[in-house]
Amino acid sequence: MGAYILRRLLLIVPTPFGIMVINFVLVQFVPGGPVQQVISQMQGDGNVFGGFAGGGEDGTLSGTDGGDGYLGARGLPPEFIAELERQFGLDKPPLERFFNMMWNYMRFDFGESYFRQQEVTSLVLEKMPVSISLGLWSTLIAYLVSIPLGIRKATRDGSRFDHWTSGVIIAAYAIPAFLFAILLVVLFAGGSYLQIFPLRGLTSDNWGELSLWGKVVDYAWHIFLPVLASTISAFATLTLLTKNSFLDEIKKHYVMTARAKGLTERRVLYGHVFRNAMLIVIAGFPAVFIGVFFGSSLLIETIFSLDGLGRLGFEAAVGRDYPVMFGTLFLFGLIGLVVNILSDLMYVLVDPRIDFEKREG
Repeated sequence: MGAYILRRLLLIVPTPFGIMVINFVLVQFVPGGPVQQVISQMQGDGNVFGGFAGGGEDGTLSGTDGGDGYLGARGLPPEFIAELERQFGLDKPPLERFFNMMWNYMRFDFGESYFRQQEVTSLVLEKMPVSISLGLWSTLIAYLVSIPLGIRKATRDGSRFDHWTSGVIIAAYAIPAFLFAILLVVLFAGGSYLQIFPLRGLTSDNWGELSLWGKVVDYAWHIFLPVLASTISAFATLTLLTKNSFLDEIKKHYVMTARAKGLTERRVLYGHVFRNAMLIVIAGFPAVFIGVFFGSSLLIETIFSLDGLGRLGFEAAVGRDYPVMFGTLFLFGLIGLVVNILSDLMYVLVDPRIDFEKREG
């Protein structure tokens, strides 16, 4: 097991490097950039999308604006443009910028946001509790609903209950989380019908004035719809996984032996089958959490105006805030790799019979 973990740890080095290479190269061909963003804001366009119709690296255009290289920069002194490029570090060749960035990231120095005048690390730490809160509650609720439902479906396999719940689960799995989130907003958050739940934030403006119980209720009131939207896909997957895991265990010889000894069905189910069937479900908790955390955070946080990491990354991409964009991307990739290793360790901890080295061999 030690050799397997060592190999996985060594893979942490090249994998984020490859992710950053691909995204850095793609950015070089995307129209717009921080300089173009500043020019657009100066001209009242609001953001970079109001100021370009096409372009190349970092928002430059070839031969369309008198040689200064930026659409909308006509009339601005070349010295001003050069100073902007120097401030953003765009006066250096792309290869040099990339290796400087990776050297800093290896020391967990993510620099400062171009437009927020704040360190990227402090921004991430500020926004992370919102995303962790959303991902943790979504995962816990998915487990609390999926495990009992999956067990019920397994014990009543082939019944009418099993068929209609399977239809609901498949339909839930087929609905994208962002589409379900929009539907919830339209129906229950003042979109077109009811105004039951708030649309913005995790707390009310008078949060500090509320009692402890009032804060709990207010928090639950705000987070209910985002958690519901984030849970839907994980709920479907976990329910079917639980059902199939129980069905596999129920068919094994030790279950028939336990029944032949006269044990009650409840004792057989929860005293023997449950412990073995839940291994894969429990061990997969880190992977499910990270899937909900990364998979839903961007769209759900944006739709419900939650000030978390997903929304931070989205706004950084739109505003061409490269330190924030690449910093969050690097951290997301690194966290994902570490959690995958933790997930493998959970399997071994829950079931010591699992040996990944023999499986690889």
